[in-house]
Amino acid sequence: SLQAKMSRPVQSRRLEGVDKNIWVEFVKLAATYSTVNLGQGFPDFPPPDFLKEALVTALSGENHMLHQYTRAFGHPPLVKILAQLFEKLLGQELDPMTNVMVTVGAYQALFCCFQAFVDEGDEVIIIEPFFDCYEQMVTMAGGTPVFVPLRLKAPENGKMMSSADWKLDSAELASKFNERTKAIVLNSPNNPLGKVFSRGELELIADLCVKHDVLCISDEVYEWLVYDGKEHIRIASLPGMWDRTVIIGSAGKTFSATGWKVGWTVGPNRLLQHIRTVHQNSVYHCATAAQEAVAQGFQRELMLYGKPDSYFVQLPKELQKKRDWLVQSLDAAGMKPIIPEGTYFLLADISNFKSDVPDVPNSDEPYDSRFAKWMVKNKGLAAIPLSAFYCGAHKNNYSHFIRFCFAKEEATLKAANDILQKWKQEKTS
Repeated sequence: SLQAKMSRPVQSRRLEGVDKNIWVEFVKLAATYSTVNLGQGFPDFPPPDFLKEALVTALSGENHMLHQYTRAFGHPPLVKILAQLFEKLLGQELDPMTNVMVTVGAYQALFCCFQAFVDEGDEVIIIEPFFDCYEQMVTMAGGTPVFVPLRLKAPENGKMMSSADWKLDSAELASKFNERTKAIVLNSPNNPLGKVFSRGELELIADLCVKHDVLCISDEVYEWLVYDGKEHIRIASLPGMWDRTVIIGSAGKTFSATGWKVGWTVGPNRLLQHIRTVHQNSVYHCATAAQEAVAQGFQRELMLYGKPDSYFVQLPKELQKKRDWLVQSLDAAGMKPIIPEGTYFLLADISNFKSDVPDVPNSDEPYDSRFAKWMVKNKGLAAIPLSAFYCGAHKNNYSHFIRFCFAKEEATLKAANDILQKWKQEKTS
């Protein structure tokens, strides 16, 4: 009967289980309870004036074609300036039309990569902790995620932990490569840890990629946000890697405008041609005016490259101050911060606060997740549990850390500090 036909369950190939998303749940909790949101990774301060002015000009200026479609693979002024910049950064000649493609944020760039390269039975190595969409996107493409953890080597007594204390085990990493390995995802600077991979670590990954003929999807959205004089090394600049690496970048993170959703891929044409195919048959096109404004922003930055007035120099200086302020604040409250070398984020060890949040015997939910929910409901402070950045089997391995975002206005950080200090007083009184 028609009724029987209507009620047949819909088979959604590969999508079973990838519909769950931590952000949906925690964004809702933050909106409901939070007075201070240090959860999601976006600045609550404005983008630089020169960028906002460029967008206003694009929208209200004489060039009415900026309201229409531009080139599907990237607005010509933007791909040209990105090619110029990356030539400088990589020491590699680039063709703006074949070596650069603009996407709807770095998120769509990632999706295009996994759809373009990953087939049924392919394995993709993901370094834990990882930005959560990598696992889901690999699964949606029909691939098998293979996880290799960064392992915490605790520092000597009395020293604060750093994101550099989380290290790859070279033998463990090498053991994950085999003839089914199609790609490895590298995220440096890493979200959620703030780890900036060292040259030695990148050389280890590069050597394995070359040896096993494996692609590298290099998520470098925080490339300008490194602290303490650290250097962000681009894996594509290492021997043998240009030809097998897709670099992913983000104007949202680069210019503090995450809502604009302008991202890009940079790489050899042999890889980008497949990414273009996915792009043109899904999103097809990105907002023209936003691309125009981002192109203007990069033009300014290329002129000021390395100079004190450069936003790429000023922003990390500002964020380093905010990081240090939050580190001090968490430390004073008794949460043990892990000092990040880069990104918007830092982790804090919540072991000293376990007495506040009762254990639930036989609970499937990792402790840090319950702690973060309790904290937003009872203290009005939102953060994200570290277990959200691990695969199902490993969620309980590091379940006493939570992630804070420090890319916030002074007032927001001060309000967070007030909550933490009051909490500490309650604990000691």
